[in-house]
Amino acid sequence: MTPEINPEAINFEMVANLLVSENVQVVSPAELHGLLVGQLASGARLQADIWLRTACELMELAQLEHETSKIGLLGLYQQTLGQLEGADLDLSLLLPDDDYGLSQRVEALGRWCQGFMTGFGYQGKQTDASLSAESQEALQDLSQIAQVASEVEEDEESEADFAQLEEYVRMAALMLFSECNTPDEKAPPAPQLH
Repeated sequence: MTPEINPEAINFEMVANLLVSENVQVVSPAELHGLLVGQLASGARLQADIWLRTACELMELAQLEHETSKIGLLGLYQQTLGQLEGADLDLSLLLPDDDYGLSQRVEALGRWCQGFMTGFGYQGKQTDASLSAESQEALQDLSQIAQVASEVEEDEESEADFAQLEEYVRMAALMLFSECNTPDEKAPPAPQLH
């Protein structure tokens, strides 16, 4: 019997465990989530098999070995799309929590931004010329954050700076999603868990 996964409660640890179960070492949960958010922000809506194939490409896998991995990735898709489309701007970046050191969280935010830039560019629908100046600037900022060095001082000031940077990234992703996704576009339904 396949264990149930609540698609509203998928977090960094769950995706990290999924990657371990699939023996994936080339991608982090943050980068995988960034890729997904980038694709959705660019206007993409993926059928279940295409999302799983895209995730496998990033993870350098021919296919997923475990049914729970498929369920988890489809749940991540549903959860993320729901957060992006929600009216309350509650997108949660899939990053390690405060139990991790600040350097690890900074590195994860950089990898999330790398994934986002890959996902946003993956669709090829949006060109810089088609975006507002504010969105173009946000993409440039995300590109720079993707290059961030993870060696940081572990102090309160650095923690505050990180919190501001994380919030900026979150709001930039929501702004790009809002600009590139019009409500009247006909999109395929979100992948469903069975």
